[in-house]
Amino acid sequence: MNTLVVLLGPTGVGKTDLCVRVAEAFRVPVINADSRQIFKEMPIGTAAPTPEQTARVRHYFVADHSVHDYYSASRYEEDVMRLLPEMFRTGKLALMSGGSMMYIDAVCNGIDDIPTVDDRTREELKERLRQEGLPALTEELRRLDPRHWEEVDRNNPRRVVHALEICLMTGRPYSSFRKHTVKQRPFRIVKIGLNRPREELYDRINRRVDRMMEEGLEEEARRLYPLKGLNALNTVGYKELFDAFDGKWNMAEAVERIKGNTRKYCRKQLTWFKRDGSIRWFHPDDEQEIITYMTQFVE
Repeated sequence: MNTLVVLLGPTGVGKTDLCVRVAEAFRVPVINADSRQIFKEMPIGTAAPTPEQTARVRHYFVADHSVHDYYSASRYEEDVMRLLPEMFRTGKLALMSGGSMMYIDAVCNGIDDIPTVDDRTREELKERLRQEGLPALTEELRRLDPRHWEEVDRNNPRRVVHALEICLMTGRPYSSFRKHTVKQRPFRIVKIGLNRPREELYDRINRRVDRMMEEGLEEEARRLYPLKGLNALNTVGYKELFDAFDGKWNMAEAVERIKGNTRKYCRKQLTWFKRDGSIRWFHPDDEQEIITYMTQFVE
């Protein structure tokens, strides 16, 4: 039976290194499931696979879009579902790896068929967000779709703006498109979760941020600063540095905020993943156990 193995886990746990070795063991490419590593302009801040890693194993959806491009979980679902039949023609195993919860869910469970926002509406809402601010748009969403307003993260401009885009473009509430139905996939899905003790994970996150700064994250962020209004850059690591460039705090404070916000995101990922009882959890150091576990699905 064709099988998609999803190697998932929180940021900083060690997915990329392990996934490359697992992919080499099974001689398969990697389908990347990180919503920010797809953008080619931000490799340091997203801890994207290195050129050496992508030379060892082919990676799909890494550095193949610009931060100027619109991309979403629904488009990712379409792209992956188009790719998988090609991969299964040459073998029974496909390997996906990442930590973006919505992207993983989109492939495993499907995503609601919400219309694609046209460029004109997207640009209009982007300009309105800049001119009017998030509170005004959130209030408009409350009037147009009170049901979704109740559950949306009102501090997340991307979520609020996207729902409002759909409301204005279609004349229907965003919530009317959300059916929450699980799509049946023509392949088996096996989920492998990676985790570490909390103190170990936090230490890895802190050290990774320091390493990013040494590798040139500040310079990367300065190059992207003129584009800071783009959705792709509403991301931990860049937001804090942009605020430092604006004088909101100094560089040392920005680095500490990156560490703290990355740890916060890590907790959010784990809370999301722990709700899924189908995930089999391993420590990333248990490489041979993971390979042995996967082998039963390809024999």
